[in-house]
Amino acid sequence: MTELLLVLILVAVVAVGVVLYLRSRQNRPKVDERPGKPADPLADHQGVTDIRTVRAGDMIDYGDQLYFVRGSLRLTEGGYTWSEHFLDDARGARVWVSVEEDPDLEVVLWRETEEVTAPGGKTMEVGGVTYRKEEDGTAAYTSEGTTTVAERGSVEYVDYEGPEGKALSFERFDGGKWEAGLGESIALPALRVYPAGSDRT
Repeated sequence: MTELLLVLILVAVVAVGVVLYLRSRQNRPKVDERPGKPADPLADHQGVTDIRTVRAGDMIDYGDQLYFVRGSLRLTEGGYTWSEHFLDDARGARVWVSVEEDPDLEVVLWRETEEVTAPGGKTMEVGGVTYRKEEDGTAAYTSEGTTTVAERGSVEYVDYEGPEGKALSFERFDGGKWEAGLGESIALPALRVYPAGSDRT
């Protein structure tokens, strides 16, 4: 008799356990186990042309090429400020964009050059183009993201101006060696900026 009672109790416990398990499965929300469809991260964003808001993580579409903003330099000299942004075109080319208001907004795309290694006199010729010295000075900088320079420091610069929006610039960070770049002026309608964060439009 005792054995029969124990068997009945065991059967009842198992039955209750099965019922509770089945109910918990029914109440659980259904999960679609199929992988989701790939989504276009830029589908809801038309981009902006205000490059003054650019920061690391953004994307810039210019000249049939999409660039990723790897880092930025914020420069100041005597109350005057401007920015330089390090771009990666996924091919390993080192490209920079400078943004300044003097007083109009000027945006220049820079590519490193080894045709010259240091600034010269009032004029310099590079690649058959004559550049005239425009200005020089020393600015303080702070670095954000990937820029290949220190977090903060000083940079000497010498800028030359060429014809048809061309430019030649030299920079020397924290007393290091001179770096030269050839620039071309960018018309703002020709570029689109895609901010990385959803907090900007």
